[in-house]
Amino acid sequence: MDKVLICDDEKEIVEAISVYLSQEGFGILKAYDGLEALELMKKESVSLVLLDIMMPRLDGIRTAVKIREFSSVPIIFLSAKSEDTDKVLGLNIGADDYITKPFNPLELVARVKSQVRRYTTLGSMRKESKSVYRVGDLVIDDQTREVTVDGESIRLTPIEYKILLLLVQNPGKVFSIRQIYENIWNEDAVGVDNTAAVHIRHIREKIEINPKEPRYLKVVWGVGYKIEKL
Repeated sequence: MDKVLICDDEKEIVEAISVYLSQEGFGILKAYDGLEALELMKKESVSLVLLDIMMPRLDGIRTAVKIREFSSVPIIFLSAKSEDTDKVLGLNIGADDYITKPFNPLELVARVKSQVRRYTTLGSMRKESKSVYRVGDLVIDDQTREVTVDGESIRLTPIEYKILLLLVQNPGKVFSIRQIYENIWNEDAVGVDNTAAVHIRHIREKIEINPKEPRYLKVVWGVGYKIEKL
């Protein structure tokens, strides 16, 4: 059973989300601040974290940073704030998605299912064959999901990995933000915001020596992004 860790200092919200996800067959772990969430993750196997941003003791942003030190589990932020800066900050420190309060329960369940499905698929070791992709000194082993640049291991979130793999499998091909979104999120890009672009910027910060002068992940202005053939 996939377990979802729900972390929010508002107990009513934790209980409501627990009901929605339990009905969908998810196991539930509950925490009411970031420190409790980190303690639970040391003891339990978790498939996804729902993380409030504004919490006592340890807020969601700092909690996510600490989670990313040891886990690539999907993180969805819950936030009462609607400003783009909060959403971008969350994505930049390693979150995979965000939901603004008040949220639609059906949308929340759908996003949780989508992230868990991608995470478990990428984490499965049942591969038909070993696939290694190389672009210069950038190497992706799709069997172990290991990414290295110049021999150095690079830690990516599940979404970042999937975006990079898509581009590396198609070197030289330009993908628009809409095409990337539809390939990775498996849904129509209707009213898409800058989520995909934020993930791409984060990838560049990890794989490029100088993100402002990228060697691998190039922008084609007005069109989209590509992995350069080397």
